Amino acid sequence: MDPRGFATAARLAIVAGKGGVGKTTVTATLARMAARAGLSTLIIEVEGKSGLPSLFGAEDLDYNEVVMSPGDPATGRGAIRARTLTPDDALLEYLQDHGMKRISKRLAASGALDVVATAAPGIKDILILGKVKQLERSGAADLIILDAPAAGHAITFLMSARGLLDAVRVGPVRSQAEEVIELLTDPARCQVILVTLPEETPVNEVTETAYALEDRVGIKLGPVVVNGLYPVIDDLDADPETLAADAGTTLRDGEAEALRAAAKFRSTRQQLQQEQVSRLADALPLPQLRLPFLFDVDLGPDQVETLAGALADEVGRLPAAAS
Repeated sequence: MDPRGFATAARLAIVAGKGGVGKTTVTATLARMAARAGLSTLIIEVEGKSGLPSLFGAEDLDYNEVVMSPGDPATGRGAIRARTLTPDDALLEYLQDHGMKRISKRLAASGALDVVATAAPGIKDILILGKVKQLERSGAADLIILDAPAAGHAITFLMSARGLLDAVRVGPVRSQAEEVIELLTDPARCQVILVTLPEETPVNEVTETAYALEDRVGIKLGPVVVNGLYPVIDDLDADPETLAADAGTTLRDGEAEALRAAAKFRSTRQQLQQEQVSRLADALPLPQLRLPFLFDVDLGPDQVETLAGALADEVGRLPAAAS
């Protein structure tokens, strides 16, 4: 499958996973891959604390769109934009758009949204998802990527619409919930891309999350991104002193022991990762997109570009029907 076809398989891609697995990095990587294919991308961040701007070397996010990458100077194709969505801002915008600007100012000053959220659990999530739905419908970008909350909250976040259908029988809130469910359950409009690390706990959690999303939300699952894989090295059992002699050099005191210890660690780590990748494949019948571990202290635009190339290569190995 070509990257452009993958990125346009659904207009909304929801990237979800356990905290610490690199979910935001994968969001940036997917956006960069889409941009390289000439697509415009809008990233939506909902928790307000992500490191997304630093991955693009850009300014902090707010409710208004920020350009992460301008794309082609002549055509603007491949531009990446991003914004943060909050329930308060989404509600205020909704009221202002419906001629209730004066009421919206009072709500902002009184903190009434917190009262409403207590009375109707899920209302904050549906405000955000309702805005995402509006952006998707309006064709705000070729691809919208939602950097979802961490895995546990992601399920309740995406379940909020169904919960409100049970609680609210009539009115605009019910209509909003129904339209959000239509978006989430339409595979041409929305898919979830789950992210995990090749480690036991993240693999367990991503498997549970996948089945919960399918069974309880009815959402389409795309391939699972396995992040942070060590490149496989086959000759880690080679003797460092022999290799040094073959190279016409010698090792200083303690270097051979240090190299043997490093090789043993790397070999053990590779084996554990491969075991978890195989276990994930057995537990979850979804294609895998595998991204390499980058030995960098900080991740920025150069590293995202590297990962985007790796993701494009992985996507290229998918059959056309696997999106």
